[in-house]
Amino acid sequence: MKRVLLLTAIMLLAFPALAFAAEPPTADKLQLAVDSVWVMLAAILVIFMQAGFALLEAGSTRMKNAGHVAGKTILTFGLCGLAFWALGFGLAFGDGNSIIGMTGFFFNGTEEQAAASFGALSASVIPGSIKFLFQLAFVGVALAIAWGGFAERAKLSVYFVFGVLFTIVIYPFVAHWIWGGGWLAEHGKQDFAGSTVVHLQGATAALAATLLLKPRLGKYNKDGKPNLIPGHNQVLSVLGVIILWIGWFGFNPGSTLTAVNDGFFGFIAMNTNLAAAAGGVAALLVSWLYFGKADIPSMLNGVLAALVAITASCAFVEPWAAVIIGLVAGTLTFFTAQWFEKAGVDDPVYAFSVHGIAGIWGSLSTGFFASPRLVEIVGVGKEGLFYGGGLHQLGVQAMGVAVSFVFVFVLSYAILWVMKKTMGLRVTEEEEIMGLDISEHGSYGYPEQMKRSGNETISA
Repeated sequence: MKRVLLLTAIMLLAFPALAFAAEPPTADKLQLAVDSVWVMLAAILVIFMQAGFALLEAGSTRMKNAGHVAGKTILTFGLCGLAFWALGFGLAFGDGNSIIGMTGFFFNGTEEQAAASFGALSASVIPGSIKFLFQLAFVGVALAIAWGGFAERAKLSVYFVFGVLFTIVIYPFVAHWIWGGGWLAEHGKQDFAGSTVVHLQGATAALAATLLLKPRLGKYNKDGKPNLIPGHNQVLSVLGVIILWIGWFGFNPGSTLTAVNDGFFGFIAMNTNLAAAAGGVAALLVSWLYFGKADIPSMLNGVLAALVAITASCAFVEPWAAVIIGLVAGTLTFFTAQWFEKAGVDDPVYAFSVHGIAGIWGSLSTGFFASPRLVEIVGVGKEGLFYGGGLHQLGVQAMGVAVSFVFVFVLSYAILWVMKKTMGLRVTEEEEIMGLDISEHGSYGYPEQMKRSGNETISA
């Protein structure tokens, strides 16, 4: 009761017109208003993560591709927004069966359609249009992750075709299985904000792409030894990671879908920050020991990997466990990135190491660390192995990871293989040497730096 009175006072101070309304707002209406504003703010933060991905990926690639890398972020989020509105949202969250949703296509934003369609999201009272925007932000992040495997050598047309297909053919299935009331949800799969649904899906598609596209020109010598192809601007990469870090406070705490829950979203935010801090420090120290120098890109990847890992477990684990999860994620990502590069897998922004390996670890981590008191609050699954829960939850988590990875990889690889045989995936060698800025768009992102004199250009 005290909380309701406090919320009422805050709303009246913030919106004086309410004090003169014919009928004072009820506690339910106040909760609806507060929850709606909170989730809308969280959606904006997650959508703003697209800016972080644009800066991170542009800074981590070469100058001749910077405009292309940043610009396609806008294109693909636009394509994703249309495809998710038309079909993806209904397939992921519409009423249907344990495999896929079958209602709510071409969502019109009305509460009538939402009430008739989105049983899996009905526990939240916020408007359907806000639920749509919040979920759109998540699929947009998954798609942005996937593009890491395409960087510096894929045709622009590939982004059109695969972006739409990923949004309506791949992503909705796993989203429905875990978040849409599907069969993995019935088994108690714990994935609070998307280590599996968002990050592992995007990273797995990136892995399929990078395997089919083959390494960039000059990445490997004839003896198979990898060459370093550094990004052109570490400052942009750092700024991108800072934006992503901030955006994660919408990603994880926003997944409560309510602000009126004894401040639980604040606890989730604290866990998120602890993991990120631990991951960044761990990755920097490991790189220092490995290279003899403290590597900034490794530190940035450590932060992101820790954020990816804590995304599944942020609501299920105690703060000490969040630190451990972040430390392990930062370390795992560093060493797996080195291994994949030496194995001949040219993943330009380390998408699978950062989002895939860390997504797997984060998804499994609740099987070890899920606390009984937090499991009771969230109401999903059971406590982890270290709390006496045995292997049950760990088995559920492992099953969800394995099935999701196989499904996304096989389908992504099949779609991209057909595209490779029909329309082609990769630009020509000449276009790759020129850079995608000029070959795909007709102008450089850095025209002054890229032009020496007249029409003569460099390919750095």
